[in-house]
Amino acid sequence: MAKQLDTVIKLQIQAGKATPAPPIGPALGQHGVNIMEFCKAYNDMTKDKGGVIVPVEIYVFKDKSFELKLKTPPVAVLIKAALKIKSGSPRPNTKIVGTLTKQQVDDIVETKMEDLNANTQEAASRIIEGSARSMGVKVRR
Repeated sequence: MAKQLDTVIKLQIQAGKATPAPPIGPALGQHGVNIMEFCKAYNDMTKDKGGVIVPVEIYVFKDKSFELKLKTPPVAVLIKAALKIKSGSPRPNTKIVGTLTKQQVDDIVETKMEDLNANTQEAASRIIEGSARSMGVKVRR
């Protein structure tokens, strides 16, 4: 018999660095999840990802057990990593902070494709390019 789902919690945590401190502790505690068990499981699953932010969906069941589903890092994090910049532009339309090449966009699409709401590579590329433009990053085609 399948377990009965109680709730789904979505968090973005740095890989390998989950601790019971806020925001993780309160988010899990209110649903009765064993926080230390979660931290240990998450850190074990993400220890090879090197400190990148990795979103996680936590499926909490009625018996307070849980399952983790890791997602790919956010597009903004991947763009910043590709360009080696600290943040996007404070004024995206006027101040450009970098330029992405078509190859870099394709690399990000390859990494992120499973979590994007796109059916084709071209549609996924357009999603990534839009995110880049909103960060003040020019895209070279």
